[in-house]
Amino acid sequence: MTAELVEIPGYVAGTWTIDPLHSDVGFTVRHLMVSKVRGRFGTFEGTIVTGEDPLDSSVNATIDLASIDTGIAKRDEHVRSADYLDVEKYPTMTYRSTGVRPDGGDYILDGELTLRGLTRQVPLKLEIGGFGPDPFREDDPFKGARAGFTATGEISRLEFGVGDTAKVPGGSGLGLGEKIQIILEIQAALRTE
Repeated sequence: MTAELVEIPGYVAGTWTIDPLHSDVGFTVRHLMVSKVRGRFGTFEGTIVTGEDPLDSSVNATIDLASIDTGIAKRDEHVRSADYLDVEKYPTMTYRSTGVRPDGGDYILDGELTLRGLTRQVPLKLEIGGFGPDPFREDDPFKGARAGFTATGEISRLEFGVGDTAKVPGGSGLGLGEKIQIILEIQAALRTE
């Protein structure tokens, strides 16, 4: 068996800071088995380390769960409660990668997600958007080289103790779907210090 050489056009090895102004941490979940509710978290931070070999790269990120926004303040307040995220007891969710592997033309980012004090393996499908300079933002605290990534995945909210298993009245499905789709659009800035 021979090792596969990974080449990414414009690739830059280094340590990157996730830029929250140009990134989005979102999710979707089925509601009443007929539609999907979308939401996002507005406050998050993280570090990406791109290794000399892209397969030696890593990610660490923290999300402030109180920053949830589904577009309805009353629903957000309920989701923050002990019925769901219990942000008073568990204010953050974290993700720590454990490896990167090729998957066709893209990659799989293996990692551990910790939510409500429980840690589970959560692989994310990773698409590399690219690497390049940011010559137009000299006043930006994240000036310099930029990198872009899209990551998607799925978790079972029940595996993390989020919500209940109440059924839709007269139906066989859950009022709130078990599976939560994760959609991450991440832009990061190369650290220069």
